[in-house]
Amino acid sequence: MTDSSPKTITIATRKSPLALWQAETIRDALLQLHPHITVELLPMSTLGDKILDAPLAKVGGKGLFVKELETALLDGRADIAVHSTKDVPMALPDGLTLGVICEREDPLDALVLPLALDGSAPKITSLDDLPVGAIVGTSSLRRQCQLQQLRPDIKCESLRGNVNTRLAKLDAGKYDAIILAAAGLRRLGFADRISYSIKPQHLLPAVAQGALSIELRSNDAETQALLQPLHHFDSALCVLAERAMNCRLQGGCQVPIAGFAELGPDNSLTLEGRVGAIDGSELLIEQHQIAFTLNGDSDIDNNMQRVIQAEQLGETIADRLLARGARALLDQAYDNQ
Repeated sequence: MTDSSPKTITIATRKSPLALWQAETIRDALLQLHPHITVELLPMSTLGDKILDAPLAKVGGKGLFVKELETALLDGRADIAVHSTKDVPMALPDGLTLGVICEREDPLDALVLPLALDGSAPKITSLDDLPVGAIVGTSSLRRQCQLQQLRPDIKCESLRGNVNTRLAKLDAGKYDAIILAAAGLRRLGFADRISYSIKPQHLLPAVAQGALSIELRSNDAETQALLQPLHHFDSALCVLAERAMNCRLQGGCQVPIAGFAELGPDNSLTLEGRVGAIDGSELLIEQHQIAFTLNGDSDIDNNMQRVIQAEQLGETIADRLLARGARALLDQAYDNQ
């Protein structure tokens, strides 16, 4: 006798408003695709959520926002976990896989200024519009090293908490400006708070910034099949190239590494990678473009070739950065934590 009860998928998620929004978005998409299933949320706090009195780089370690979620997957309390892919370590625990990378949203960083007296959000057109000696809130060493390289006069100060908390600290006068991921602001309905979307040539995004991903048990073919329509292949190619670069550099999300890939209309993929000194005194930049070479017998074969070549591009950029001294800069960043 078979069990006729509907399949239930339990989503492990952090408790922050942004994480819950992301998990609810995936839940709603699954229910629209598969009305016969049930989807539940399992909210939980991670180490990164609990330690709010120190910069993430000082906390150290990798996977500060995902380890507890992965434990829930491994012990069966949850079936999938929804992540901001930039928070996901390069190496996953045995038995887990990053089965889906969703369509990437705005990958850029956003500069946010305090609300004006009339409640409006001021706009600027360049980082040069910030006053000399401006205090900018960010706990990202990636942002800090690039900002200090552009504007050595700027003072970067630690900024932790969820998006609402960070905006409240800004509006309370603790900073002249803060920098947040544009995707997070847009997802939570704060797009109007973006004073300036920082161009990639000035502030290259974090690896996989703006892309949600779904982690699940490697042997759960049934759930993988249900999730498959949410996978966005073009976004995945870019994210996989960036993550391959980060993996070769042995980087996490708390080190001064930036990476951003874009697909071109001519069957090309361009990746730029950066590694910098925290104080902005040195910034290594490498960029390379490839044209995909495809000779498979099917779309599946050709897509596999695209993935392999995208990851090879990431490794090429990493090797070029390492050849120019990236390891010493990264070791210095780790030593300062």
